[in-house]
Amino acid sequence: MEETPERQGTMKQRFITGLLLVVFLAVMLWLPNWCMALATLICVCFAVWEEYHALATAGHRVVTWPTWISLVTSIPLTIFFGVKAIVPLLALALLIMVTVILFRKEPELTDLSMSALPLLTVALPGLSLVAISLLPDQKAVEVVLLCLTFAVPLLGDIFALFAGSAIGGPKLCEPVSPKKTIAGSIGGLAGSVLAAMAVYGLSVLFCNEPTLAKLPVWWHYLLLGIAGGAVGQIGDLFASLVKRHSGIKDFSNLFPGHGGMLDRLDSVLFMAVLMYCYLLFIP
Repeated sequence: MEETPERQGTMKQRFITGLLLVVFLAVMLWLPNWCMALATLICVCFAVWEEYHALATAGHRVVTWPTWISLVTSIPLTIFFGVKAIVPLLALALLIMVTVILFRKEPELTDLSMSALPLLTVALPGLSLVAISLLPDQKAVEVVLLCLTFAVPLLGDIFALFAGSAIGGPKLCEPVSPKKTIAGSIGGLAGSVLAAMAVYGLSVLFCNEPTLAKLPVWWHYLLLGIAGGAVGQIGDLFASLVKRHSGIKDFSNLFPGHGGMLDRLDSVLFMAVLMYCYLLFIP
């Protein structure tokens, strides 16, 4: 494909925006964990608004306020009660949504499902990310796990883009995302595994023995790279499905050349759920 001045300008804009986002993430990881948790919550609020706005654009009468209350109360509840507070909090929000829609003059099941969609696909993963950010007295562990959460899907996205563009071939899920290919998906998985093992290598290089004892063993990184790459791609496809359903190209124009917050976080949010489950069930 010939590089036109317009395309070159777009790629430059995407590169600058992406670099600034990486710098912002690095600063948040360096600051105290509550800063990262607060920044995460703000970003998740933007993403929730974008998905609700997209669904409202598609004509759904969504109930949003239980999701907003659960997000606002999530940090203090997580601080006082730990990560176990997240599931009851979201379950209560879902129960309130069901009650509100049941007692409408014209209750519609589709309105309930669309109201719950951002709660389950953005707020829940976002609060999982907040929970990882608030690991008590384990700053180094928090940084490593958050690096894993971001690096696995993001490097997978980059590898998928280059592999898909260079190789082409059969489509991965054409009804949802016509440009994605099987070759790109395989390349993305390779990038995700590379990212996971790179985080492992850096943790061995820079962390002391007590910290390493609290981190995953090497083959856990390998499995998290494979599983994280897969769920990250599912998250990306899911976001494409929502946009296609709503008739929009991007969730917003928040980031020049990159679309909205949810366009940037779709794969990361699904990876965050995987990491949250890993922390719950594998000490």
